[in-house]
Amino acid sequence: MAGAALSLPFSLSPSSKFTSTKGFKGRFMVFAASNGAEESKFDDKKNSWSSLFNIEDPTKSKIVPQGNRKFVDVNQALEVARYDLQYCDWRARQDILTIMLLHEKVVDVLNPLAREYKSIGTLKKDLAELQEELAQAHKQVHISEARVSAALDKLAYMETLVNDKLLEDKTSATSATTSLSPTTYSTAFETAKSKAQRKSISVSGPVKPYHPCLKNFWYPVAFSRDLKDDTLIPIECFEEPWVLFRGKDGKPGCVKNTCAHRACPLDLGSVNEGRVQCPYHGWEYSTDGKCEKMPSTKFINVKIKSLPCVEHERMIWIWPGKEPSSPIIPSLKPPPGFQIHAEIVMELPVEHGLLLDNLLDLAHAPFTHTSTFAKGWSVPSFVKFLTPQSGLQGYWDPYPIDMEFRPPCMVLSTIGISKPGKLEGQSTKQCSTHLHQLHVCLPSSRNKTRLLYRMSLDFAPVLQYIPFMHYLWKHFAEKVLNEDLRLVLGQQDRMINGANVWNWPVSYDKLGVRYRLWRNAVEKGVKQLPFTK
Repeated sequence: MAGAALSLPFSLSPSSKFTSTKGFKGRFMVFAASNGAEESKFDDKKNSWSSLFNIEDPTKSKIVPQGNRKFVDVNQALEVARYDLQYCDWRARQDILTIMLLHEKVVDVLNPLAREYKSIGTLKKDLAELQEELAQAHKQVHISEARVSAALDKLAYMETLVNDKLLEDKTSATSATTSLSPTTYSTAFETAKSKAQRKSISVSGPVKPYHPCLKNFWYPVAFSRDLKDDTLIPIECFEEPWVLFRGKDGKPGCVKNTCAHRACPLDLGSVNEGRVQCPYHGWEYSTDGKCEKMPSTKFINVKIKSLPCVEHERMIWIWPGKEPSSPIIPSLKPPPGFQIHAEIVMELPVEHGLLLDNLLDLAHAPFTHTSTFAKGWSVPSFVKFLTPQSGLQGYWDPYPIDMEFRPPCMVLSTIGISKPGKLEGQSTKQCSTHLHQLHVCLPSSRNKTRLLYRMSLDFAPVLQYIPFMHYLWKHFAEKVLNEDLRLVLGQQDRMINGANVWNWPVSYDKLGVRYRLWRNAVEKGVKQLPFTK
């Protein structure tokens, strides 16, 4: 990427109300602005705090990046943007200095000693002139603030273009920008913004019925420890009711949670010799759905629907799709050296895609989780998720957290920690202790998710043996989740009423965007899914 020539479809330039000097020719432009009267107005005024603003004018000390080509490469573009931001910073400092000096003049005019040699009329006139100057200075500050904000927006947009290679077609631009007018400046940037907006993902309106292709995956639906020999676990998956239980051989089974006789929920019954017994009339079904007992009547051959169901790495998995099940089941084991400390199941009233969007986003933590794990976190200037071009995994910067989306509905993360609530190091490898998390978001229905959460640690193994520790972990997990849930429920309400929850993705949304692109490809029946090998 470093050597690639990119066409960046906007220019960075101050307002045309200042005198301008063209920095370099090309699609990407910077203009150095100056106002001679403002620069020299208070040169002779010395104040105790003026050293704070003693920043050299970048238009006099910096060499503006030059380019003879129509398109600049990435390094040039970033240098140009950096230069423009330095100019904006200098301009803003000068504006503030102007206001402070004007305030000082106001104080001088109102000094009681001035009355000895100035008439009331003169004082009023001086004060009115100063008020006008102060109003103009405040207006200039707002202009500078808007200019800095626009420059930062453009820099962030540049980063998105470079990181995601959205401008691979260098022939899209047909002419260089040559006009210095505000209209051209505004139009170019609005064009860039509109192109970015067209890259948005449409996720709005009531949740549509799940596409059959999304069912052709192995889904983990329960933890092995929860499925005892005499236990029935009712679940919903893709808006169909199922019940899990263990057969005579101890292997798990998954059958439709509806008796063939009178549609009674089977999970209200019991397990009898490896068969689920209906509580209404006692009909009994094996793990393949076949009715093997039918008391008080002549036996007839009856079978209810069942799903492929296996036990793998301490979890129960099902295959709800119509295509033949895959022989490969994803591995969700914690990394070597980790011990499992908690396995928790929750039923949540949100669509599973919205929950996955939330779990794949860490930038919200210092704003949302202010009473739990992110309490006291500072807000970084930039948050990035760095990932291979074709991957669904990567790591967060500046947080020491590795994260991966594992199709079809799992999120794995490893967090480097020093003590509870604190982060350390710049990467997980630099941290001495770690927490590993698994989130499984099973699509129960279009407005409900079955969440399986597992937490593992590579330190403090003794915590596994402390009585009731599991309840403490569950309390903490629910507290964290409730901080997210109120926001995601609000999103879901807006989405159902037509709002697009992915209207304007930014750079730190990368993993969530990739999940959505992957899901869209699945629902379109694409054979070679994006970001997967």
